[in-house]
Amino acid sequence: MHPIILGTAGHIDHGKTSLIKALTGVDTDRLKEEKLRGITIELGFASLTLPNGQRLGIVDVPGHERFVRHMLAGATGMDLVALIIAADEGVMPQTREHLEICQLLKVKRGLVVLTKIDLVEEEWLELVEEDVRNFLSNTFLEGAPIIRFSAVSGQGTSELLQTLMALGAVVPPKPVSGIFRLPIDRVFTIKGFGTVVTGTAISGQLRVSDLVTIYPPQYKAKVRNIQVHDEYVEETLAGFRTAINLQGIDKFELERGMVAATPDSLRCSLRLDARLEILPSTPRPLKNRREVRLHTGASEQLATVILLSQEELAPGESGLVQFRLSKPLALKPFDRFVIREVSPVITVGGGHVIHINPPVHRRLQKDIIKKLELLESCPEAERIASHLEESAAAGLSRQELVQLLTLSAAELTPILEQLQKDGRIIAYDTENNRYALKTVVAALQSQAVQRLQKFHQTQPLKLGLSKEELRRRLPENLEVRLFNYLLVDLEQQKQVAVEKELVRLAGHQVVLAGEQEELANRLEVLYEKSGLTPPTLKEAGTAVQARGSQLNEIIKLLTGKGLLVKVKEDLFFHQSVIAALKTKLVHYLKEHQEISVPQFKDLTQTSRKFSIPLMEYFDAARVTVRVGENRRLR
Repeated sequence: MHPIILGTAGHIDHGKTSLIKALTGVDTDRLKEEKLRGITIELGFASLTLPNGQRLGIVDVPGHERFVRHMLAGATGMDLVALIIAADEGVMPQTREHLEICQLLKVKRGLVVLTKIDLVEEEWLELVEEDVRNFLSNTFLEGAPIIRFSAVSGQGTSELLQTLMALGAVVPPKPVSGIFRLPIDRVFTIKGFGTVVTGTAISGQLRVSDLVTIYPPQYKAKVRNIQVHDEYVEETLAGFRTAINLQGIDKFELERGMVAATPDSLRCSLRLDARLEILPSTPRPLKNRREVRLHTGASEQLATVILLSQEELAPGESGLVQFRLSKPLALKPFDRFVIREVSPVITVGGGHVIHINPPVHRRLQKDIIKKLELLESCPEAERIASHLEESAAAGLSRQELVQLLTLSAAELTPILEQLQKDGRIIAYDTENNRYALKTVVAALQSQAVQRLQKFHQTQPLKLGLSKEELRRRLPENLEVRLFNYLLVDLEQQKQVAVEKELVRLAGHQVVLAGEQEELANRLEVLYEKSGLTPPTLKEAGTAVQARGSQLNEIIKLLTGKGLLVKVKEDLFFHQSVIAALKTKLVHYLKEHQEISVPQFKDLTQTSRKFSIPLMEYFDAARVTVRVGENRRLR
C-alpha cells in the first residue's frame, strides 16, 4: 500500500495533539515551551499503522492564530485532513481559517473528529454535530464522516481507524517517476550523524548515496541516511514523511522553506505567474501592488501582487496575477500557494502557479492573458512550444525545459521527438540537447538575409560580412550554436555562402566599375611580379596611383577573393607566390626534416623583414611547427 499523509486542522486547544497521542502513543508537543503552555507551537510528527497495514504519516499543526504559518508549512503533501472540533466549543475562528486553507491547497478528502465528547451531554453533542454539518456545506468536507471521540475514554477509536482505512483506500498514489522533491519543514543535527532535514516527499524517489541540491541557494549534498517512520531505509518515495541525513552541508546553511530535490531539476525565480482565488470571507478586495505573505510548500515570504487581468480582485473572484518575490523560490507549475495579509495576518486567498520564471508583464494586456490561460490548460506539447517561443533566439536545453515543466527528462524526450517529427521544433544542437521553435528559426534566418542584403547595398565592394558582425546584428540573446545552425541551414538552402569567416548572399558578386577593375588588375599584377619581396601598402598605392580608402577597399577585395594573402599587417603576398613557396618548403622539409631561419632565408632569398613573417605564417597555417628556433613539418 502506498503511503498516506494525514494532517490535523482546527482551533487551539481542541484536542489535536491528544487525539494523535491516543492513536499512536506519541506526544507531538516536543518543545519545552509547548509543555509549559499546553499548546502546540511547532509542527509535530507521528506515524500510525492501520489495522489493514496501511501506513499513515501524521502531521500535527498548531491551532493558535499566531502559528498559522506553521500550519501552512505542515499542510504540504497532505492527502487527508482530520478537522478537529471540540464538542464543548464547536466551530471557532481557526476552525474556519484552517478549513479555508485546506480548500485553497486543494486537499480533497478528510473527516471531522468531534473531540472532548465526555465533557458534554448527548443533546448538546447532537446540536454541535448539526452545526458542524451546516458549517461544512459547500466545502470539500460536505458529507464527510463525523467521528465522536474521547481521548480520555478512548471512545470512537475503532470507528476512527475504520474510517481512516476507508478514506485511505481511495487516495491515489503520488508520482514516483518524476524528479524528487521534498519541501523542508525541519532542520536539526544529530550527534555523530550531522545535518538532518525532514519533510513530506511530494514527488519522485530518493536512495541512500544519491546527490541532492538544496534550493534556492543550490547547495550540493550527498544522502548519507534516510529514515521513514523512524526506521532506516535504503529508499524513500513520494508520499512518505522522510528524514534525510545530509553529508557535506551544515545546519546553519539551511532553513525551513528550502527544497531538497534532484540536481538541476528546479529553477529559482523572483517572479511567478499564477491563478489567484480570493476567499469569499475576505473583508475587502485585493488591490494591485498589494504586499502579501506568500506561503508555498514549507516557505513563507513577502511578495507584491501585480493584477494582470483585473483592476482589483473582489472576495470570491479569481484572476491572473504576477508575484514579485522578495527572495527567490524554486517551484513547479501547478504548485499550490496561499496568501495572507501582512497586517492584520489573515488568510486572503490562494491558487496555483502557472509559470515559474516569467518575464515582467504589463497589466491588462490581452495577449499576455491569452498566453497564460493557454499555459494553464494546454497539453505539455503546447507548454513546450510556448516556452520555446518565449526563449526566442536563446533556445532551451532539455534540462532547462525539465526545470520549467512538471516532466522528468525521460517523460519529456518522446514529446520532443514528436514535436520534431511534426516540424514544430528544431534540435539545433543534438550534442547538448538544445531546441528552438521552427517559426523562431525561420524568423531569425529571414533577419539574417535582410541584414546581408542591406550590407551588400551599402558596401558593394566588400565580399561579405564577418560571422561575428552578422551575429551582432541579430537579436542580442541569440545562442551561438543556434547562430551556427542558422548559417549551415541557410547555406544548404543556397541562400547564403560561407567562405571562411565571411558570409554573403549566395548570388552576391562584387562588380567593379571600369576604373576600379583596372586598379584591381594593376595591384594583382604588381604583387604577383614582386614575388617574395612585395611592396608596402604605401608603396603599392604610389605604384598604381590609388588613394588610401580606395586602395584599402581593393586590397580587402583581392584578399577576400583569395588572390592576395595577408601575412601580417601591411604585408601581403600574391596567392600564387605563397602556393609556390609552400611546395618548395614542404619538399625541403621532407628531404632535410627541419629548417632554421638562415636556411629559410637562403631558400627564399629574402631578408629577415620577409622571412620571419613568412615562417610565422606557415606556423599559423599549420604547415610547420616550431621546435626551438627551427621548423618541422606538422
